[in-house]
Amino acid sequence: MITLRKATPEDAPKIWRILQQAILKRKEEGSDQWQDGYPNPETVRSDIEKEYGYVLETDGDMAVYSAVILNNEPAYEDIEGAWLSEGDFIVLHRIAAAAKYAGCGFTTELLRRVEVLAKDQNIYSIRADTNFDNPAMLAVFRKMGYTHCGEVQIRGAARLAFEKLLK
Repeated sequence: MITLRKATPEDAPKIWRILQQAILKRKEEGSDQWQDGYPNPETVRSDIEKEYGYVLETDGDMAVYSAVILNNEPAYEDIEGAWLSEGDFIVLHRIAAAAKYAGCGFTTELLRRVEVLAKDQNIYSIRADTNFDNPAMLAVFRKMGYTHCGEVQIRGAARLAFEKLLK
């Protein structure tokens, strides 16, 4: 059974291990993304405290982690390009799959379930960004119908910005 739930403080060590796997994968792929000390255990703790942290589990095993944030990404106010909408939106950050689940479709499932979560709150826009050299995440965004809207600056580096409008 697959479930999406808010992360708890007890989840923090496992979330951090998943993020460490993703950090290492990005490094092995030659990317600068997540090679500057971010994310870190404090990021995870903060996500959980602010109730941003979500985990997708399969049969009780954590497969994917993401921060799911309502209307709060100051970097998105200054986009080189244009967002598709003006209203409320969900922001996805720090999406990371456990190494053993990479390429198994669980990241796509996380995005599907976040869409349901958004609609349940009468929110019809999801925004996200990723590095130029993150082929896995770019493929998920394409598969899930996200539109490339331009570029945003995150921690001093350009990122590709995406938005999906929900029906």
